[in-house]
Amino acid sequence: MRLLAFSDVHRDSRQAARLAEMAADADVVLAAGDFGSQHRGIGDVIDMLVVVEKPTILIPGNSETDEELREACAGWAAANVLHGDGVEIGGVEFFGLGGGIPPTPWPWSFDLKEEAAAAKLEPCPEGGVLVVHSPPKGYLDRVFGHIHNAAGEQAELGPTRLVNAGPDGVFLELDQS
Repeated sequence: MRLLAFSDVHRDSRQAARLAEMAADADVVLAAGDFGSQHRGIGDVIDMLVVVEKPTILIPGNSETDEELREACAGWAAANVLHGDGVEIGGVEFFGLGGGIPPTPWPWSFDLKEEAAAAKLEPCPEGGVLVVHSPPKGYLDRVFGHIHNAAGEQAELGPTRLVNAGPDGVFLELDQS
């Protein structure tokens, strides 16, 4: 299964349109949050992505809430907005958790405390694909997303591959054996 992963588009409609074109070469698209900036521009970015017909997993970043993202994606048949829940696509379990974890210093940020994030992650299946914007303590502590200057960085943590996708997008091959 070929995945296209990206995050932190932050209102860049041109970048979103480019990612939508790249999606033609993917089986599943993973969008790991921050479509807007401070709760603005979410719909503009989603309007560029809505042409994607491949199954698409979207999770909120700290720049939009899950409700705002669900509203922006209403009517997009391929969209699966996840925040503390999951979906199966092509025999693979995907689970998503959005927001800033731990809480950021910004009053506008959509954040979760470590305990709330851990509770939302309890139903996450083992062996699936976990898509997070900013993982809580105890989950991927050595490499994580929400670091703009490390976009594209990949690492291994035991049998787990970690990817900080960034706004340019990165293709990943998922071995289903």
